[in-house]
Amino acid sequence: MITRQLYCSSCAFALVAGLAGTSAFAQATAPADAASQSSAQTSPGLAEIVVTATRRATDLQSTPVSVSAVDSTLIAQAAPRDLGDLAAFVPNFSAATIANFNAASFAMRGVGQTSIIVYFEPPVAVLVDDFVVPSVQTQLLDTFDIAQVEVLRGPQGTLFGKNTTGGVVTVRTKRPQLEYVGVDARAEFGDFGQRKVQAAMNVPIGDIAAVRIVGGYEKSDGYYKNGACYGPVAGFVPNKFQGAQGCLGGETLGGKDVWQARAKLLVEPSPDFSALFQYEWIRDRSDSVPSVNENYLYTGTNPFLTDLLGLTDPDAQGTDPLKRAGYTGRHDGLMYMDKGQRISVDGFYANLEYNTDVGTITSVSGYRSQRSRLPNSYAGATAIAPDGQYLSFFDATRDDNRKTWQQELRFASDLEGPFNFVAGGFYQRDKIDFCVAQLLGFLDLTAGPLPFGNNNDAPYLLCNAQRAKSRALFLEGTLKLGEKLTITAGGRYTWDDKTWLGRQQTYIPALNGGFDPSIVIDEALDASVYNFPAGVVTVKDKWREPTYRASISYQATDDLFIFGGYSRGYKGGGFNDQIGGFAAFGSDLDAFRQAARATSPETADSFEAGIKSQFLDNRVRFNLTGFYVKYKDLQKQLNVPIQVNGQPNQVTLFVNAASATVKGIEAELSATPIEGLTLRGVLGYQDGKYNSYTAENAGYDLASAPLDRAPKWQWTIDGAYSLPLGSDHKITLNGNVAYTGRNLNTQAIDDPLGNTFLNARTLVNASLTLAQADERYYVRVIGRNLTDERYRVGIQNVAGLWLNSQYGPPRYFGVELGVSFGDHL
Repeated sequence: MITRQLYCSSCAFALVAGLAGTSAFAQATAPADAASQSSAQTSPGLAEIVVTATRRATDLQSTPVSVSAVDSTLIAQAAPRDLGDLAAFVPNFSAATIANFNAASFAMRGVGQTSIIVYFEPPVAVLVDDFVVPSVQTQLLDTFDIAQVEVLRGPQGTLFGKNTTGGVVTVRTKRPQLEYVGVDARAEFGDFGQRKVQAAMNVPIGDIAAVRIVGGYEKSDGYYKNGACYGPVAGFVPNKFQGAQGCLGGETLGGKDVWQARAKLLVEPSPDFSALFQYEWIRDRSDSVPSVNENYLYTGTNPFLTDLLGLTDPDAQGTDPLKRAGYTGRHDGLMYMDKGQRISVDGFYANLEYNTDVGTITSVSGYRSQRSRLPNSYAGATAIAPDGQYLSFFDATRDDNRKTWQQELRFASDLEGPFNFVAGGFYQRDKIDFCVAQLLGFLDLTAGPLPFGNNNDAPYLLCNAQRAKSRALFLEGTLKLGEKLTITAGGRYTWDDKTWLGRQQTYIPALNGGFDPSIVIDEALDASVYNFPAGVVTVKDKWREPTYRASISYQATDDLFIFGGYSRGYKGGGFNDQIGGFAAFGSDLDAFRQAARATSPETADSFEAGIKSQFLDNRVRFNLTGFYVKYKDLQKQLNVPIQVNGQPNQVTLFVNAASATVKGIEAELSATPIEGLTLRGVLGYQDGKYNSYTAENAGYDLASAPLDRAPKWQWTIDGAYSLPLGSDHKITLNGNVAYTGRNLNTQAIDDPLGNTFLNARTLVNASLTLAQADERYYVRVIGRNLTDERYRVGIQNVAGLWLNSQYGPPRYFGVELGVSFGDHL
């Protein structure tokens, strides 16, 4: 789970020196039916773990790749809220959120996602049933009906979908079962008004097909309060907001309201052919993400504009941050915060597999449509004027429509003899239309009114769009030299093409290039660059990049496997969705086109070596990996302070700015010392530093800062003990302690004191489950963050304007009820 404050990395090492992790926490692979599940659970020792990290089903302990696996058994015991909570069970993999959004900020081996830029390609990719999920806004997946999660650490330059420099998270959902009728259902009720109901039903169609219908609904009230108190607002010019003050309405904020479903059809007309068709449906109507202003964290000499205007709470330090979120709830000015965030996903996928005498042909096809409407009071600072009107210091809604098509075709050989290979091609097409509408109420405090009213009521629009294509061919071969030595080598060649269209940000009356106050739009995307083409520029770029991987492995004994390898990863260049400066609308289009140019690709060269071992009659597994990675042309989002009309402001840049080196170790252990007891441990250590980091107008040596989202230490200790209660029931106690070290989240360009950090954190979680012996029904009591820590999951310094944070949930108790029954026909 995500974690809390503890500043003792040496203590962490001592705690897990003897409990240092297995490359999988799975006790067994996901069984095909209930009979095999029962057999796997009663067999002595640790069961074999099967992974697909080489695009083949292989035993994890003889797979020459840094991969961790979490199966459905551990997922059930740990009761995670979402995919991000599983990061605690993988070394050097951490999860947070991007400030102001319920979007994934995954990080691995020194690189991570800290930006919400919609065109940014994450360094850690997420695949669901081999389809690449393109948007970080929907990567924090619910874990119900998941069979197994595999996390591949390090650059993936050969076999896995889009290229990445950090790693890949692959999620395998449960497939329909032939000739089986069954139902799995659970309901959870807990603190903060938590209600969650989920169910899956499996129905056979004759003896060659089956349908699995999965659905769920989650509703909660949230754990923040709308209670930022400050003022009175000063302002630099007289205006109607002079004297406005905080204390807001005290409403509960941050609740969830999510419906989601999957319909799966499996057709297997013969043992050699299978076709899995899926429809994915998500409707997320959760509250806007609350924002907590924390300007006080900055101790430098450059005051924020929010401080100068009196828009921050002087007593914020030392008070509970969960009780002082700032949120206007504006439903006008295109914000519609009363509707919360609105995310709609529809996806259609087909996974086809045909076995021949010489190998397996696999096709992965998919189409995914996502519509996002994400309003927020970014600064955590707002006030109420004497006449009762809210002052939106900086309210904005980021709206986008995204459509993604994917096709992958690959062949995995099954040849007699020492040589086999995997070969194939990949194609992805991605179309994004993006607009952000902003209510810049702070401008009413620093400058005169607009010709058509106050900035507090007039949306300021920034719109652009991108069309992207990625194509790749790949080949990886494996040669066995005798019974023990294996050599693997492969390569991939990628063709990336991207086209960006955008214009200067402007007010609604200027959308046609002149001044027309009669123009009316109902939401930000109505102002799309396609609907209003005046002043739009087009920028194109393309990249052609080879990547490759090689490894050598040696099966020293039946219980000891040694491997080493090199991999080169690549992440395509990209455009900035925040390009649209403060120049006059339509002016100097050549300069604007130059400012909108794409970054270059980011590359990673990774070396690793490790051992995988099991001993004591297969009751203990211990795996250890060391790695060394060199990153070049790291893509960075920089918030640069500027002056607009003599007043503080900022501009967001997206540039290649740095090179870095990261080295570290990853250790995992699992053990079953006595019947019914399973112990697990994870230890991750990484030491990263910039080799160079340059940017215009930097106020200090940027390379002196730590790497983004790269905690030096991470560890987890987990244990589960199952005890029979008579012949019909059992009780299982699961508990874990997870630590993640302090890590940089956003870097200030002007002053190192402006750098923002996610604090070191340790979470203590537990569950107690009473179940029938064959697990047909259960009752589970869940406790998360039992020490009630306050820990940040997102934080940013918006240069010159404000500093704000998001926090993880406080202590939580809940009860989960579950049933599972079915029969084979």
